[in-house]
Amino acid sequence: MIRKKISKKLIILGIVGALSAIFILTFYIWHQMESIRIGYEIGELEERLETLEEEVKRLQTKKSALLSLERVEKIAKKELKLAPAKKDQLIYEDFIPLP
Repeated sequence: MIRKKISKKLIILGIVGALSAIFILTFYIWHQMESIRIGYEIGELEERLETLEEEVKRLQTKKSALLSLERVEKIAKKELKLAPAKKDQLIYEDFIPLP
């Protein structure tokens, strides 16, 4: 049995082809892993956003309760010992509405 000699060009072409295939497969696997990692990161950020939105709503509710007129009036009367204004203490000004 006689073997044919394989030329150097063919060997180099085979090596280049194998290396190209390995590079392409490595790049594809890296790309898929990055896509998965980014997907997990997006999920975590969306969960954090939802938590922060709930906290904002809670804080807005607390702010409304703290700024209620009844509470402000109660603090003014009890803690600051303020009394309602008398008629001679009120100053009225004529306001001209702007066009």
